[in-house]
Amino acid sequence: MTQGLCILGSTGSIGQNCLRVVEGLPGRFRVEALSAGKNLEVLAAQVVKHHPKIVVVSQREYKEPLRERLKRLGYTRRIKITFGGEGQVEASTHESVDFVVSAAHGTTGLVATYEAVRAGKHVGLANKETLVAAGELVMRAAAKQRIEVLPIDSEHCAVHQCLRAGRRQEIKRIILTASGGPFLKTPRRLFDSISPEQALKHPIWRMGGRITIDSATLVNKGLEIIEAHWLFGAAPEQIDVVIHPESIIHSMVEFQDGSVMAQLGVPDMRIPIQYALTYPDRVAVTENGLGLDLISARRLHFEKPDTKRFPSLDLARQALVQGGITPCVLNAADEVAVEAFLNHRLRFSAIPRLIEEVMRQMGSCRAITSLDDVLEGDREARRRAALEISAISD
Repeated sequence: MTQGLCILGSTGSIGQNCLRVVEGLPGRFRVEALSAGKNLEVLAAQVVKHHPKIVVVSQREYKEPLRERLKRLGYTRRIKITFGGEGQVEASTHESVDFVVSAAHGTTGLVATYEAVRAGKHVGLANKETLVAAGELVMRAAAKQRIEVLPIDSEHCAVHQCLRAGRRQEIKRIILTASGGPFLKTPRRLFDSISPEQALKHPIWRMGGRITIDSATLVNKGLEIIEAHWLFGAAPEQIDVVIHPESIIHSMVEFQDGSVMAQLGVPDMRIPIQYALTYPDRVAVTENGLGLDLISARRLHFEKPDTKRFPSLDLARQALVQGGITPCVLNAADEVAVEAFLNHRLRFSAIPRLIEEVMRQMGSCRAITSLDDVLEGDREARRRAALEISAISD
């Protein structure tokens, strides 16, 4: 029996790779719902190719332009086009959907993903922010529905695979690997002069704007520490990060008996996407270039991250220990800071300083009792971050 898919963020890099995986596995999936932002050209082409029942755009004003594009492409099938957060929830909880791929950036897809879990849909999570901001709520809902949230992030997907070799109570350490980004060896005195164009040139991965900048600051690895806590039930002190520039080992798990399991693979997101979509099966890949040539890889290097160069790692650990809405505050402040950096309104070196200041202003953690608490904390952190940037810019 085929599975009905909803893809939140279908026009982004994860969404497009997800559809490539689906196309390579004919007969296993039906694309029932697609949700995107404003890339109507790509979205229209996806609709024509995959025939979803429901399509979601970010704003009302994009509905008619999408219909016009579909008409020009000769698409005559009936389709529902909706918009915004309510549209995303409708898509992710649609009766024909069995599996939701959550790949919308930032907190955009948080509500829809949470509601999908509450509705008992299986979820493949490529959106770090869902668990960073609302991990307690999401995982509680998943436990109630007796469903597993499957990670699509390459690092957490690697941990998930390593854990098939042992029980979670046997974990000694989870070891997340980080490429180190483009500035691993750049002198810290030059960080003030780093441009967005330089920061967007990741040496290994091809990703969207925010996650590429987060990789350069190592904020992404801090978010992954928080995410690993919720996904695998590991205490903060059980989660380590090592720099591994080659990005061949995606993560490792050390068990109590001293055994270390590592997941290796080429740095291509189609591998973790297919793993999540077909779990618990392992299905043969149909595309070239996804096999690992160990002879070509030759040497693998590891080093301890420099937290003076990358203070975001310590900020993330602090947020995880404080708990409550603090991780949500960290994430929101970072998203605003990255946008300001990309718009040349904030220096690269100021990104972690801004996050730290907003965390300080928000004070001791407030407990999370509902999604409204998360959304309110997110709004307040964004407001404070924007005020700080305005003060710096003026």
